[in-house]
Amino acid sequence: MLSLFLPLAVVVAAGLVVLSAVSMHSFLLQLVWIGLGAAVITLFYFIDWRSVFNVRWIIWGGYALALGAMLFALFRGPIIRNTRSWLVAGPFTLQPVEFMKVALIFVYANYFARRHLAVARWKNILTSFLFFVGPAAVAVRLPDLGSAVIFFSIWFGFLLLSGLPLRRILVAVLAFALAAGFVWVYVFKDYHRARLIGFLDPNQNALGINYSVTQSKIAIGSAGFWGKGYGQGTQTQLGFLSEPTEDFIFAALIEEWGIFGGLLVIATFFFLIYQILRIGALADENFEKYICLGTAVMLGIQFLLNTGSATGLTPVVGVTFPFLSYGGSSMLVDSFLIAVVNSIRRRTWVS
Repeated sequence: MLSLFLPLAVVVAAGLVVLSAVSMHSFLLQLVWIGLGAAVITLFYFIDWRSVFNVRWIIWGGYALALGAMLFALFRGPIIRNTRSWLVAGPFTLQPVEFMKVALIFVYANYFARRHLAVARWKNILTSFLFFVGPAAVAVRLPDLGSAVIFFSIWFGFLLLSGLPLRRILVAVLAFALAAGFVWVYVFKDYHRARLIGFLDPNQNALGINYSVTQSKIAIGSAGFWGKGYGQGTQTQLGFLSEPTEDFIFAALIEEWGIFGGLLVIATFFFLIYQILRIGALADENFEKYICLGTAVMLGIQFLLNTGSATGLTPVVGVTFPFLSYGGSSMLVDSFLIAVVNSIRRRTWVS
């Protein structure tokens, strides 16, 4: 049990330390979301999740609800930070895309668990492709390019780790490249293209489209091995670093706690992913194995996109660092997945 929750607690604690130095308001709200996430994990400790979430109509009902919430946000949601990705419920805001991530994991786990011996058939590949392409199209229109990338990564991760032959993988990559070309020409808006062009040419427009990445690199580059100390990060505390509580929290962490702090969080997060994959490998049922696989893929790709954005290794697509960044919807969804993984661990270990 400690092997799963100890690394989780370290990452959450690191996030709280950064948030307390940057924004006490975000820190206090994050405590609320962490409390709710802990309640979800505790609840799943005492109930058998399979009696509810291994039922096909419930899985597809959750998928339909998440997609409906995304469409509602697209057409009726408020504009917050230039996107319609939010639903407002009193003092709280929720992101439907976060719930679609977990819905896709359960849909694909159910789908591939029944077809794992026939995953290479074109019918299964194309059908599974359709599950993510609809939500991804809505996400791009919100616009939320980061979530669209994560939806694709969940689908592609399931295919890769389900034993898809190399020839099929290459065809899938080619099809994705053609689809990406279509999206570039007919779907992307000017600022989407500008972000990708800015990623390819980081020295271009350092005060414009590349401003956030430039300031993030300055924060990381000036930190040294031990950092500048709690509350002493100049880029973070003086407001030069954009979104230091969410998209660029990794840069804020390193500026004040140094390369040592950054490497400690990375190593701890990798250990968490390893434990999730280990639990999946030891699980008795294919559905449980795929749940763990999908959870690891989702958390891993979010980590790569967030840290990549902060260091300039990937385009900035607005993805948070799981359990480290501020975010209520993401904390609830990620806690739910950890609760399910822990239930799988308990059942496997007991049996």
